[in-house]
Amino acid sequence: MSAAGSPLLWTEGLTRSFGGITAVKDCSLEVRTGSITGLIGPNGSGKTTLFNLITGIYAADGGEVYLRDRRITGLTPSRICHLGLSRTFQITRLFWDLSVLENMIVPVRQVGLRALLGPGMYRHEQERALVLLERVGLTHLKEQPAGKLSFGQQKLLEFASVLMSEPDVVLLDEPTGGVNPTIIRFMMALIRALNREGVTFLVVEHNMTVVMELCDHIIVMNHGQKIAAGSPPVVQQDPVVLDAYLGV
Repeated sequence: MSAAGSPLLWTEGLTRSFGGITAVKDCSLEVRTGSITGLIGPNGSGKTTLFNLITGIYAADGGEVYLRDRRITGLTPSRICHLGLSRTFQITRLFWDLSVLENMIVPVRQVGLRALLGPGMYRHEQERALVLLERVGLTHLKEQPAGKLSFGQQKLLEFASVLMSEPDVVLLDEPTGGVNPTIIRFMMALIRALNREGVTFLVVEHNMTVVMELCDHIIVMNHGQKIAAGSPPVVQQDPVVLDAYLGV
């Protein structure tokens, strides 16, 4: 793991409610440059909502989000992506009828129909896409529709596709959820390798073995608030975390 540096991504007092229920409440956290930071908490604790606030999918009721020294609160998801922050989703989002290679190109264009109606692939896009597909072991499936892939392969394709924009920080929402142990180990090795190459990660993950082995810093949420943060050994022994999340 890389030694963590100065804050790269951080939130201040982030808050969002839905129909009178507060999903994220006054949440302040930071992700340091070069880190693999885990974000854990029980179901319904606000983790995915926090991701949606950071990436501009939801508008915040209060608080701010910063990337480097730039306030990104209120920017569109595509603008945030172009500034160097990409993400995956808990439920994989791909264009099922497009080929694996075409799915790699969409993230580097404007998100939505404009991506599908634009010109064909540029050579540099295709070259980068093929390099990334090789890294995740999907080159041989480049002409296959994404909908024909296995669930684990779809996870790998989505991961590879968010790397097309050469992000500085990647938010992964349950990257190993629902996949077999072989792909889990492969995914962990890929995250470590990319981290060594300079990519910073914030990872939502329910597999505690993955979290404790992979992350150098962990943030714990419950009821929409950050309740603890620290290294894996510190978090594992925190009585507040044990009570709220690990059920001890």
